[in-house]
Amino acid sequence: MRNEGYIKFDLQWGKKSFDFPENMFSELNSFRTKLFDLGFIGMYPDGIGFGNISVRIGNTDQFIISGSATGQFRTLTKEHFSLVTGFDIERNTVVCEGQIAASSESMSHAALYKSNHNINAVVHIHHKKLWGNYLNNMPTTHKNAEYGTPEMANEIKKLAHVSEGIIIMGGHEEGIVSFGTNLEEATNRIIKLYNTL
Repeated sequence: MRNEGYIKFDLQWGKKSFDFPENMFSELNSFRTKLFDLGFIGMYPDGIGFGNISVRIGNTDQFIISGSATGQFRTLTKEHFSLVTGFDIERNTVVCEGQIAASSESMSHAALYKSNHNINAVVHIHHKKLWGNYLNNMPTTHKNAEYGTPEMANEIKKLAHVSEGIIIMGGHEEGIVSFGTNLEEATNRIIKLYNTL
């Protein structure tokens, strides 16, 4: 069985609607669709989805992220997003609310937001060739650190300070994280890297 898509942290999920400004929703959906069309977000033949996108809420550590098991959809509705209101990396806990559970990659996004308050957007994509080309040639997490774990989150926090906006996930085959001051910057970093292939 593919080791993908499964939530590995303690999820405290309040299934209720949250305040989701229309402009924020439109921007998230637009950049996510662009990534979907390039094959960076999607679903494997075995039905497991991959890829997600998030944006920070103001000056807080809270963020809105695409929900769990949404990879197969080209465009999302507001109900496909979740608001992460709290997290504890060492205790492996994520607190969220929304009509859907937060992505299984929420801990990796949280680690970036916690590590640098200039990071306001995070993109996690899968691409086998990009991953293979840049594994250990760009800042890369330890191969024993699995996605959705405190080990991966701590690796990401450490690399956030030496990376120029892209981290290769050594223990998460095909996984790459991009981040920036806004969604356009985070998305364009991945696209620029893709255009070098």
